[in-house]
Amino acid sequence: MRLLFVLLIFCSMALPAQAQTVLPAKNPGASQRLTIYSSLDENVSRSLMAAFQERFPQVEVHYHEMQTLEIYERVIQEADSGGQTADLLLSSAMDLQVKLANDGYAEDVGSLVGNWPAWAKWRNSVFGLTFEPSVIVYHKPSFAELKPPANRAELIKLLSDNDNNLFRRAATYDIERAGLGFLFLARDQEHDRNIWRLINAMGSAGVKLYSNSSSILERVADGRLALGYNILGSYAQIWLDRFPDLGIILPEDFTVVMSRIALVPRDARQPQLGRQMLSFLTSVEGQTIMARDLKLPALHPNVTGENTVSAFRSRFGARLRPIPIGPGLVAYLDQVKRARFIDRWNRALRGE
Repeated sequence: MRLLFVLLIFCSMALPAQAQTVLPAKNPGASQRLTIYSSLDENVSRSLMAAFQERFPQVEVHYHEMQTLEIYERVIQEADSGGQTADLLLSSAMDLQVKLANDGYAEDVGSLVGNWPAWAKWRNSVFGLTFEPSVIVYHKPSFAELKPPANRAELIKLLSDNDNNLFRRAATYDIERAGLGFLFLARDQEHDRNIWRLINAMGSAGVKLYSNSSSILERVADGRLALGYNILGSYAQIWLDRFPDLGIILPEDFTVVMSRIALVPRDARQPQLGRQMLSFLTSVEGQTIMARDLKLPALHPNVTGENTVSAFRSRFGARLRPIPIGPGLVAYLDQVKRARFIDRWNRALRGE
């Protein structure tokens, strides 16, 4: 674990400074300060924060927009120094959030969150908030005379065909730089031990690697790339609203689904406010706003509409494979296993 700690320190030194936004209380005469560390863009989450303040007008929100690794490292540093930390953490790094809970940095909130899927919570401490599939995106005009791949077998065949002008026009995450890319591929392997055949095909097709979704989506949307693999579906949907030439495929063999995780830190400054925000984020009202305004598929089983877990289940059924929230996620942080996995990835890209 010392190696992991050193690596996290090194990586956090390269991260940009956090951005803090203060949302004043609507009733400043009796204001209370709620501090949130979040990897979700503040401008995206603004309507969610505003709705919470309508319910609790005395609350002033201090929203710190941070990288996932920075959230993890800062909470540990503040807690271990004997101080206090944020009242709520909201992060897309499922493994790091679960590790915080596993190592005793998250509060048990008891029965605060009710009617929640068993796979989307652990120890009454960490709770998934969203239902976001990993998808294949493609440039529709580039497939005017080609059938887009419906599953991984068709994608392998497509990448292996030298006559379809897709060489160096496919992309995916660089799993050495993108934690989400690593997590998605690790889950791919859990469901398909032959996933390395796909990575071989990608390498032979001159796949391009990127550290984030936006870089891939931008290039697929304008046709510089023909397709992208394992892209976060919620981001792809936002791009689709602006770029009609973009297509989205949920692979029919299986589709991995991730969830953004919220928790109340053990050493929160105002834990009662953290619990209130967590309760709001998991309520029908909060989840409805998340689906409607933030375009993040809601996880609450009673929220209705197209951008919800019930709608996804109805449309795509058993192909959806959500990542269970639990101690199994911590295994992805083991540096020996991680190094072996990345080495196999690089060898598969080289065709070895």
